[in-house]
Amino acid sequence: MAVYTQVSAEALSAFLARYDAGQLISAKGIAEGVENSNYLVDTTTARFILTLYEKRVAAGDLPFFLALLDHLAAKGLPVPPAIKDRQGVEIQELAGRPACLIQFLTGVSLSHPTPAQALAAAEAMGAMHRAVADFPLNRANSMGHASWRPLFEQCGRDLDRIEPGLHDAMGEALDAVLDGWDAQALDACVIHADLFPDNVLVLGDRVTGLIDFYFACTDYRVYDLAVMHSAWSFDASGETYAPAIGAALVEGYERHFPLTGQDRAAFARLAMGACLRFALSRAWDWLNTPADALVTRKDPLAYWRRYIAYRDGKAGL
Repeated sequence: MAVYTQVSAEALSAFLARYDAGQLISAKGIAEGVENSNYLVDTTTARFILTLYEKRVAAGDLPFFLALLDHLAAKGLPVPPAIKDRQGVEIQELAGRPACLIQFLTGVSLSHPTPAQALAAAEAMGAMHRAVADFPLNRANSMGHASWRPLFEQCGRDLDRIEPGLHDAMGEALDAVLDGWDAQALDACVIHADLFPDNVLVLGDRVTGLIDFYFACTDYRVYDLAVMHSAWSFDASGETYAPAIGAALVEGYERHFPLTGQDRAAFARLAMGACLRFALSRAWDWLNTPADALVTRKDPLAYWRRYIAYRDGKAGL
């Protein structure tokens, strides 16, 4: 992984001059994340994150994301709002990209969460869902269920280059999961839609940050829990399910939203859908990222294995 857009010290100093943020001391590219270019910026007064938004984040969506972060921060949620410059502007331009200076949050991102950390993170997500009850904006899920079949068709028979027979197997999976998806009578709200362990910051078992809201959208509320469950409850290969983590996620979330009978009945389908969403997006990147690119491709089969686990009842509630 690498920063996509390089920023000179001179350009960054001029950028910081728009803010009451002190003088530049240092800026270091952050390797985590695949969507944007991020820098850890230290000044004479504070530490910030500088984010330059790359092609996968549409500039037109930024007002929604930033309004959401402002709303959640005002409700006391541990999220990183953008800093306004002296003119009250959040969205800037730097090195030809939309850019924001963002509040720095303490804590470390997770790679191997414990059940206690999973419980705390799911409780924080439940608090986030409660906090958006009066958030007035909506955004369609750009990676929601309507996008999965077109993405599958774009990948086409090249899916069999990843694993023989994968194309037909994923086609059958899509038929099964998408049949009746829109007919589910489930609550909807603004969700994170990408709350992987590395998008949660912790100190010990305490959550200090929920970050990277750039897939946030309006969708089924329990789908957000299903995305989280599929991301947290397996090892990196998708071969080993950790039931203690899965149970802790549900317990933490239910401190805000006890699951209804409908939620529980729908959960396996939602989790299988989440697995297909990430398997397909990873497959597209796997097939279309040049071998010499600086981006590290992620194995789509790790999510295909998760799909099979949910389908066969080896993972879930």
